[in-house]
Amino acid sequence: MTGVTAASTSAALTPHQIWVRIRGLLLALLVLVAAGIALATIRSGDQHGRLDPRSADRYGSRAVAELLKERGVTVHVVTTLDDATAWVGPDTTLLVASPNLLAPHQQSELRAATENSAGRTVLLAAGPPSVRTLVPGVTAESAGPVSPRAPECSLPAARSAGDVETGGLRYASDGPGTIGCFPSGGLPTLLLVEQGAGDTVLLGSPDLLLNDRLANQGNASLALQLLGSRPHLIWYLPSLADSSGATENGGTGDDGAPDNRSFADLIPRGWLWGTLQLALAAVLAAIWRARRLGPLVSERLPVAIRASESTEGRARLYRKTNARDRAADSLRSATRTRIAPLIGISPRNAHSPSTLVPAVSARLGSTDDSLQTLLFGPAPSDDAALVHLADQLDTLESEVRTS
Repeated sequence: MTGVTAASTSAALTPHQIWVRIRGLLLALLVLVAAGIALATIRSGDQHGRLDPRSADRYGSRAVAELLKERGVTVHVVTTLDDATAWVGPDTTLLVASPNLLAPHQQSELRAATENSAGRTVLLAAGPPSVRTLVPGVTAESAGPVSPRAPECSLPAARSAGDVETGGLRYASDGPGTIGCFPSGGLPTLLLVEQGAGDTVLLGSPDLLLNDRLANQGNASLALQLLGSRPHLIWYLPSLADSSGATENGGTGDDGAPDNRSFADLIPRGWLWGTLQLALAAVLAAIWRARRLGPLVSERLPVAIRASESTEGRARLYRKTNARDRAADSLRSATRTRIAPLIGISPRNAHSPSTLVPAVSARLGSTDDSLQTLLFGPAPSDDAALVHLADQLDTLESEVRTS
């Protein structure tokens, strides 16, 4: 009987029940993965990344690359510093899409390769750290959002282009041989620095090269003149996969000293604090949800239990804990409940000594005070007294029924 009951009351899910519950989720996940693969396949030929001359989406730069090719300028896309410096020469324009991504030693190597090349170098949105190395003597600061600005300079390319959408960063130089255009707050957002037979162009924002902005204002004119002054354009997209970005000497810093920093030291402090806050929020959410237990939910028993088995089980529990007081109270309460209707007492007054005892005495014609002790007396002192009490209550109920 015990084995059957345990098997019947098991709450474990069968494999079929598990499959029924998760099949909808698996189907939705499969559809999502298939849709993602399909979209990636369809659009893989048009998207390569921001400022990529092979990308036709709104953040790509294929439009300006195609216009340059129509004017006889060859466009070569490179993603490593070695390839970029290998093409440097007097007949090339080197465009660096994200100079801020270059490591300090990469920036030094790039400056050494372009300083005396007699070609043109165009740096897009170069911030203070990269400007300090790539163009000594020049400082950079924020210029606010991108908006149309007038040239206000003598540079022929800027004057012929007219108003251009620039901003992002503005530059200041304390050296000779510089031309600043499209000022913001008195400082130019485009700065041309002459270096021997070549020059370097600092552009505060790359937005005018994007596909969706090229046709605005004089963006296209300025872009074509800045990037098409030489027959060859090297479009350098710095990549994290570039092996030259690793620190030199197999694990040393820029000063040549061993780099003993751990992985945790390389994580920005803001990320560590953010992770700590998320962990704390997760713990608080777990505590909050754990306290929301809600009310008890009644469930149907998996098997029917006979009243005699339930009575025997409760009796064994009472006996195991020597709870003779509870057992006596249960016996007396049940007897009072059963005999009250027989003598005309309402269920509400069945457990009132002043009401029930006189009515039972009148029914039996007895003036014995033992009825008070029998129906509302103290707990038995031992098991024999408890059995004797049960017999007396049974006899009393029989007399009431037959009287």
